Amino acid sequence: MEIKTIASGSKGNAYVISSGRSKLLLECGINFDIVRKALNFDLSAVEGCLISHEHGDHVAGVKKMLRTSSIKIYASEGTLSALNVPDSREFILKEKNAQNIGEWIILPFRTEHDAKEPLGFMIQHNNERLLFITDSYFVRYKFKNINYLMIECNYSADILEENVINKVIHPVQKKRVLQSHFSLENVKEFLKANDLSQLREIHLLHISDSNGDPERFKKEIQALTGKPVYV
Repeated sequence: MEIKTIASGSKGNAYVISSGRSKLLLECGINFDIVRKALNFDLSAVEGCLISHEHGDHVAGVKKMLRTSSIKIYASEGTLSALNVPDSREFILKEKNAQNIGEWIILPFRTEHDAKEPLGFMIQHNNERLLFITDSYFVRYKFKNINYLMIECNYSADILEENVINKVIHPVQKKRVLQSHFSLENVKEFLKANDLSQLREIHLLHISDSNGDPERFKKEIQALTGKPVYV
């Protein structure tokens, strides 16, 4: 399985996973023309687009994608209702109900974010499993046999606190971050609580420009796990 990050962060998120023959889009939070270019203008292998929730940095390109391609949107009922996707182009994913999308098997699960019905995804292709979690301040489940992990690492507690002290961000904004996003500390606890014996790669997502430090986060997660980490 190959993972390509097109965009990641508060300005927009979009990822492509590929089996070689088949592809899935994860999120479409940037101009769809950029996504199309990242796919070398060939959408023929794209089986669908998974959307975790309806916030703009995850869905900004959806309307153009619907207008200019035949790609279907796979998301929760709450997310789809917020996006007003035409019935013919939507597929409702239900928590803990596995769904086949072409060559892929998707198991959606609940995440914790200030959105209507946010989801994370366990994605399987043949014997390979990828776990995708973004925009969630808490993960209630444990997982095993993960080969690839794509997980939000939005901020670290010390940088966030320093930014509040220095008045870079408002205390109200800090509260929203704490109740909406996964921190470096959360990621470390999650990794300690799960079986990493089959894990090959870790991709840290949605790192905040102001409250994050990509190189530090990469270094600390690599030191903890001994696995390749990408940011």
